[in-house]
Amino acid sequence: MKTTVPQLAAFLHTFSQLLSSTRRGARLARLLAAEQLRAWEVSPAVIERAEQIVAEIAANAALHGRVQGRDFRLALTLDTATGMLRIAVSDARGDHLPAPTTDARPEEAESGRGLLLVITLADRWGTEPYPPAGKTVWAELDFRRPGRPGVR
Repeated sequence: MKTTVPQLAAFLHTFSQLLSSTRRGARLARLLAAEQLRAWEVSPAVIERAEQIVAEIAANAALHGRVQGRDFRLALTLDTATGMLRIAVSDARGDHLPAPTTDARPEEAESGRGLLLVITLADRWGTEPYPPAGKTVWAELDFRRPGRPGVR
């Protein structure tokens, strides 16, 4: 007799939105990300971490990655099979890569402090080229890792 074990269906959810390279666009990115993650029934703890990450990298895209007349893109990918949420923000300035502060006292640094928050909240982060001349800053959250709440 052959028995089958019930398995949960795995889904790959995606969301992408162009937003104006302004403070308002950065704020909207955070709000849209939180709303989309709620619609995907992601746990509140993951949404809270994701909101902070989106707020920081979207603000950086609007401030440091801005090119007149060019928007930035927010992309979210939720993979329930691997238990991973990927946040990606792409802007038009590939020549201006983010770097965390290396100051001994980060609270006194002129820039790079927010990236320390991203490093703390994300399980992984990095940058990659965004053709033709831009960059994508991404962060990944493992929501199935022991001790980390995830999708409901």
